[in-house]
Amino acid sequence: MQQMAMPSFAVTSPPSHGTTLWAPHARRPQRLHKRHVRSQVRAVAQAQLQYQKLGDSDLLISEVTLGTMTFGEQNTEKEAHDIIAYSFDQGVNILDTAEIYPVPMNKETQGRTDLYIGRWMQSKPRDKIILATKVAGYSERSTFLRDNAKVVRVDAANIKESIEKSLKRLSTDYIDLLQIHWPDRYVALFGEFSYNPTKWRPSIPFEEQLKALQELVDEGKVRYIGVSNETSYGVMEFVHAAKAQGLPKIVSIQNSYSLLVRCRFEVDLVEVCHPNNCNVGLLAYSPLAGGVLTGKYLDANADISKSRLNLFPGYMARYNDSLAKEATLEYVKLAKKHGLTPVQLALGFVRDRPFTASSIIGATTMEQVKENIDAFTSTPRPLPQEVLDGIEDLFKRYKDPAIL
Repeated sequence: MQQMAMPSFAVTSPPSHGTTLWAPHARRPQRLHKRHVRSQVRAVAQAQLQYQKLGDSDLLISEVTLGTMTFGEQNTEKEAHDIIAYSFDQGVNILDTAEIYPVPMNKETQGRTDLYIGRWMQSKPRDKIILATKVAGYSERSTFLRDNAKVVRVDAANIKESIEKSLKRLSTDYIDLLQIHWPDRYVALFGEFSYNPTKWRPSIPFEEQLKALQELVDEGKVRYIGVSNETSYGVMEFVHAAKAQGLPKIVSIQNSYSLLVRCRFEVDLVEVCHPNNCNVGLLAYSPLAGGVLTGKYLDANADISKSRLNLFPGYMARYNDSLAKEATLEYVKLAKKHGLTPVQLALGFVRDRPFTASSIIGATTMEQVKENIDAFTSTPRPLPQEVLDGIEDLFKRYKDPAIL
């Protein structure tokens, strides 16, 4: 698909407010010839993460967001703290969690991720951390999230209970970005590609959801709101309701986006979210397609004993029971052809899309964290045209190969 031009708000470093927890380490200037100075500046710019405004909010976020859904399931608290600390030292300034984490979700571990994050944050300057979390959407199976509920909904009572519990676990008195994890209404989710009209059900009106979120904003418990796993219809309805009723506007959308999952966003959400239209920033989750795009599942010698797709049979089955592996093999070959690692190719692609505000990376080992963050600064920016041409050639052959 043709890449759509968008205004760029990227800068090489965030503004400083006193002691900066997350800014890249400053380098002492040297006396060099002007031409060499310019070259050095370009080199430093490439070696640092970049930052941009999230939608029309005042949040200046790093191009990498640290995803945390493995904390408390695959990662111990110490491992989680080490991963967070390293990420922030490298310039990552935004953490993404959710009330349902860790994943896979169950009653015994639910909320443990937040507790790990909260204990880490207690000794850190709160204003140097952009904290994003999510309130669960409609669910008949996750009623343990609430004290007394036969079904979890996105209504005032559920939202209020969710945020109060999240604030307590996270040891904070406000959330920078509160997102609706998935819609209250029926939508095709998590591998289901086509909308099934027979599954339509009554849902909480968009205006009612926004009014409940308005209360949290007015109370100072939430700064900005966003959505996740949302459609063009949903984004437009939220934006319209906010404008018509003077309610908070969504500033972000957190949807799956990668070399293997493109069509759902590129067909029309790109237009909806464009800065000149609704100005909603994309927080791209699963840019490595659950780790598949690293190529490790294609390597017979790779140790995948602790990998999610191996630990949890049936989890993200769309990447196993589809053409995803075949397409991944081709992307791995393309990366090698141009002297890139599969991770550099996959993350570089999502990084450079004009509609990407930030890419959410998750990792269970420090080695993975380092490789992922390094990919943003070591991969040519932007990716060379011959690499992009190769990606588009493969895209013509494998349009969203993870569709079952």
